[in-house]
Amino acid sequence: MQRMKKSINTAIAFLFFALSSFAQAGKHEERVTLPLDSFTAKIGRQAQPQIIDARSPEEFSLNHISNALNFNVQTNGYATLVQALDKSRPVFIYAISTGRSSVLAHDLKSRGFAEAYDLEGGSANWIGSGQPYYTSLKKGLSPAEFQQIIATNKKVLVNIGSRYCGLCKKAKPIVDSIRNEHPGDVTIVEIELEESPQLIAALKTVNVFPYFILYDRGAVAFKRSGVEALKYELEEALAKAK
Repeated sequence: MQRMKKSINTAIAFLFFALSSFAQAGKHEERVTLPLDSFTAKIGRQAQPQIIDARSPEEFSLNHISNALNFNVQTNGYATLVQALDKSRPVFIYAISTGRSSVLAHDLKSRGFAEAYDLEGGSANWIGSGQPYYTSLKKGLSPAEFQQIIATNKKVLVNIGSRYCGLCKKAKPIVDSIRNEHPGDVTIVEIELEESPQLIAALKTVNVFPYFILYDRGAVAFKRSGVEALKYELEEALAKAK
């Protein structure tokens, strides 16, 4: 009996130690993908932040965070580019969403970088929230022109995305079906990051691509991101706006 009590006490002590160790490990393990507020806060604490744009050179040439480097795990000379970074300092990574940036962040962690983070929502989240960025574009749909469209049409469906966004391509046939099934009932405006970043920044509501806003007589009647159940929700919102 005494031996059994000792075994039970030992098992309980071991279980407590294991749970305690697991909890402590969880406290010290930081997320790789960060929401915008955490991402910008960490960047703000760096005198010269190491920022990497993990998109293609073509995407980078159109718009990017100022002073960002441009490469990803598939870039020629990737290992050499990584060696030029400081492993002791955080690395901040973004792309269109979290595909390419998350892969790069995890690879840097595996190479001994203490801190490597990617931005939740990517460039859509950064520019869409009004954060500062570089653009090579001189002209796009201006906020004033956009407001004129909203003011002169009863119902306006705005489809916001990027030509490099996979989910945006999946959303296009859904938006096209809305256009074909509601002729004359709804005006559809398609806004791309590559053509009108200033407008996306001015809206200060986009946090991921694709993003949709339905205006009813100038007021926002519906907004959402993603493509799951999109057709059903758009049809429902249009019906309510009548």
